[in-house]
Amino acid sequence: MAPSTEMRFSGWGVEADAGELSGHVISWLEQRFGAPLAARVAPPELDDLRLSASQLSKRATAKLSACVGAANLRTDRGARLIHAAGKGYPDLLAVRSGKRLPAPDAVVYPADESDVRAVLKICGGQGIAVVPFGGGTSVVGGVAPLRGGFDSVIALDLCRLRKLIDLDQSSRIGTFGAGLRGPELEHLLRARGYTLGHFPQSFEYSTVGGWVATRSAGQASTGYGRIDEKLVGARLSSPAGELKLAARPASAAGPDLRALVAGSEGALGVITEASLEISPAPEVTRYEALMMPSFEAAAEALRTLEQQGLSPEVTRASDEHETEIGLAFAGVDGVKGKLLNGYLRGRGGAPGALLILGWEGASGSIDQRRRAALSVLKDAGAIGLGAGAGRAWAKSRFSTPYLRDHLLERGVMVETLETSTSWSNLTRLYRGVGDALAAHAPFVGCHISHLYLTGASLYFTFIAPQDRADPLAQWKAAKRSACDAIIAHGGTITHHHAIGVDHRRYLKAEDGAAGVDALRAVKASLDPRGLMNPGKLL
Repeated sequence: MAPSTEMRFSGWGVEADAGELSGHVISWLEQRFGAPLAARVAPPELDDLRLSASQLSKRATAKLSACVGAANLRTDRGARLIHAAGKGYPDLLAVRSGKRLPAPDAVVYPADESDVRAVLKICGGQGIAVVPFGGGTSVVGGVAPLRGGFDSVIALDLCRLRKLIDLDQSSRIGTFGAGLRGPELEHLLRARGYTLGHFPQSFEYSTVGGWVATRSAGQASTGYGRIDEKLVGARLSSPAGELKLAARPASAAGPDLRALVAGSEGALGVITEASLEISPAPEVTRYEALMMPSFEAAAEALRTLEQQGLSPEVTRASDEHETEIGLAFAGVDGVKGKLLNGYLRGRGGAPGALLILGWEGASGSIDQRRRAALSVLKDAGAIGLGAGAGRAWAKSRFSTPYLRDHLLERGVMVETLETSTSWSNLTRLYRGVGDALAAHAPFVGCHISHLYLTGASLYFTFIAPQDRADPLAQWKAAKRSACDAIIAHGGTITHHHAIGVDHRRYLKAEDGAAGVDALRAVKASLDPRGLMNPGKLL
């Protein structure tokens, strides 16, 4: 029988890791909102939900079942529900709404590349839309079971394509099945002395194919590189045929088609495997925290580090608002807060912008770089807070989505969005998007999470009491204001969460009409009937 996903249908991750909403988080929010939080409304159970009836014909069911095996074609409520949505705020609202949920008519679990090709051929002949599905972690509607102009749609779950296909140690290239999840991949590589170094917040559940399809950036991408920078080869099965791109370090043979696979979001075909640059597993990992006098000072200091080649593998600078809530949510208030303030005052500082640094490398290799970086930061007014605060961040870095779920149950809207721009435009973009969001939420925080020679990313979080009458309209208004501000102030519409459904209308503003037409032409060539992931990207 096909492996089942571990993710809860009603929220992030698994129940055993969800924990509970702490009292100091509730107290801080109630003080900030000036009103008590709503009573907890538990998420629905499976039996509480209504799904649209499956529209898959008997003929198509028989053909798909014969192709992958009866056990690997599922039409039961549980499988269809888990594949009905990703993990974005609108997805969670839909699950909790009590309304009938649109769901794929079936979930198909191919075993390998040949299965994928055969399934696409059947779907082309039967007129069935196909939604490639990895970990189901999309927060922009990337796995919504949209049908386009077709009567039925399947979720093509790649969880059986989860192996290390090849390890070229001389070239430091690993080739992986698209369904391999982050922890599985790292386990396979660490056992051989390597790491991919790719740790998005969704690391525990997202997959290789999903990373490539969305041009993912991990928390250590400043040091190890984004997934599209690491991609040296790929296989993509489309309705028109297979695109097989051999692993090569470089080529001048026309436009780089690997760049076309990266970011394709399932709209061009199904990524079945990827060849990626790997690195030696680090012998030393060191996290630490510092307090900067301001977010602007932190940004300027990080620019200096990056352009002087001194940046650590993990670099995260929170603005004053995000620092405040981060410390409050971590319980650093009351007596602990007074102690922290006293410590900072004793060193001529005050609470400002929290900086998290993570160093990785061979034993002895990070010392000189770290000393030089800390010298730059201290000249910019940084005050060291020690390794404990850095380790605390590292320990909890994959658990933040659980907090969003808990707050949603208490009537609080929590949402994030991200962008990037050049260093010279960073402050303008930061202020423009922050001001736009402030009109919709009493709390808006931001952090820099990835550094480049030419610029950096900005990751915004906004929190507000939920509009119980129409929470989706509330979210749409805030999202649109922020996206409009991103475009108006020279940012990219997404730095690492992809386009999906949520950002479709902004792609033309970024790539231009001719660019979008070129992408449409590519889609028409690889997917002439428009079977692949309708309504996403374009």
